[in-house]
Amino acid sequence: MTSPLQTIGIMGAGRVGTAVARQALKSGLSVKIATSKPPENIRLITEIVVPGAQAVTAAEAADADLTLIAIPLHRYRTLDARLFDGRTVIDAMNYWAAIDGELPDFESDPRTSSEVVQDHLVGAKVVKSLNHIGYHDMEVHGRPAGDPRRRALAVASDHADAATLVAAFIDRLGYDPVVADRLAASRAFEPGSEIFKGAHTAEQMRSLLAAAKVSA
Repeated sequence: MTSPLQTIGIMGAGRVGTAVARQALKSGLSVKIATSKPPENIRLITEIVVPGAQAVTAAEAADADLTLIAIPLHRYRTLDARLFDGRTVIDAMNYWAAIDGELPDFESDPRTSSEVVQDHLVGAKVVKSLNHIGYHDMEVHGRPAGDPRRRALAVASDHADAATLVAAFIDRLGYDPVVADRLAASRAFEPGSEIFKGAHTAEQMRSLLAAAKVSA
């Protein structure tokens, strides 16, 4: 049976986006990368940093089977929400006031950062994941399925089908996906959390998510 996941679009050509792009290429996926600049402006750097990936427009990246948002969080409103209607979107962004400064959108809202992003991308199916692994770890921590040392990554969404698709993507990257509850559960792996601060197996990840849910 052919996998429904064939292409990944990546919004952002920074360290996180390009690390995921390289890992996705290794897994056999077709990778499309877009930024706020025209494709021709990033084509050369894309060929050098992520050989095999294609520089495209934002619309083309959003048209992939799955799209990763890996831009600085303060720029999330620059995303054209219409491009992502009905699409599954991974939010790999973090709100980290100590590093990036305070952002009113997130300081004044008690919800998780991904819930705020979901409000902006109103027609999309937002999935929080890939925010709690460093870009420098992405290409070295991946292991085959069944390896007892395989690292787990959490997945949270209000859309079960989108969470399933992202879980399949995480597995292809070389990590054990652990699906949390709704998108609000992503609070358990935001900056400052125990999950965010370390690497965990699937069993450890499930325990940490359960503990966070009990203490919420």
